[in-house]
Amino acid sequence: MGGPLTVEDLDLAPPRAGEALVRLHASGVCHSDYNAIDGTAGTRCPAVLGHEGAGVVEAVGEGTDVAVGRRVMLSWMPACGHCGECVRDLSHLCSESWAGMGHGGLLDGTPRLSRDGEPVYHYSFLSTFAERSVVPAACCIPIPDNVPFDVAALAGCAVATGTGAVWRTAGVRPGDRVAVIGCGGVGMSALLGAVAVGADPVVAVDVADEKLAAAESLGATHAVAWAGSAEATAERILEVTGGGVDYAIEATGRPEAALAAFLSTRARGAAVLIGIFAADATITLPAAPIPRQERRILGSVYGSSRPERDFPALLELYRRGRLPLDRLVSQRLPLDAVEDAFAAMRGGEALRVVLDLERAA
Repeated sequence: MGGPLTVEDLDLAPPRAGEALVRLHASGVCHSDYNAIDGTAGTRCPAVLGHEGAGVVEAVGEGTDVAVGRRVMLSWMPACGHCGECVRDLSHLCSESWAGMGHGGLLDGTPRLSRDGEPVYHYSFLSTFAERSVVPAACCIPIPDNVPFDVAALAGCAVATGTGAVWRTAGVRPGDRVAVIGCGGVGMSALLGAVAVGADPVVAVDVADEKLAAAESLGATHAVAWAGSAEATAERILEVTGGGVDYAIEATGRPEAALAAFLSTRARGAAVLIGIFAADATITLPAAPIPRQERRILGSVYGSSRPERDFPALLELYRRGRLPLDRLVSQRLPLDAVEDAFAAMRGGEALRVVLDLERAA
């Protein structure tokens, strides 16, 4: 935790039964990866980070139905299909997969990465900050030949998380009022999802003027600068929407943003929390509006998505021009520049940085 990122050669064992070796072409750089660096999300180390990836299958283990040579995007949720959550059709909450992420191995609990005979651990089953990775075959979702690898990589996490929060968790309908608080890659994906479904108005909220301008160019009807407090920011949202929104999507993982989301809703409205909060974070809400106005808090992880169903649909909307996902990519950098990628993300000037794994530094 907190150490520098280094690029070095590691040993990679071949795929076992139910696994695939993927030659990666692109990897998104997500704030969740930074959470592993700063300790917000406990991560077994040493580890290869990265969980937004796309590439080509080079080899498979026994009992694997993914074809060698297939272009794929990667999901970090290889649902087991038989736990209590999967049986309830909540595969994005699969208890076996969530437990498995903690040990840093693949589904059998062991890693395929090593250095000088010592284990190096996987991040979210994928470890996409690499030229190649061995992953569970269930993580591989085929993609069409005319979808760029960088777009497919982002769709595997940021886009699915943001659009899914709007479409799946909240169930936003045409004409619903929506606010998005935090216009990074995930928040901007939520905004694109709200615009695509016909929400109106769609309010973008951020601290950075550049991101607010980008949000307006992607279809936001209003841009609201963070006003210094949850209460003041919510008041601005109430003003521009004429009384509040039906759904406020919080995409920062900050308690004050979650409070602003709740305060900006109207009767029967919901704050949809998709940011990753620190383990000890708490949110204090006014209680009266919850029963009296039926105002709600909804949690959303991975956009309540089922990758095998939702990823192809996302890419089809991109191909039709309904989701301009390529506009989320603000920088493309080589793997050796991964520290620069995180610096751009922390600086707030980038929507999404993509590592081009075919490009030399």
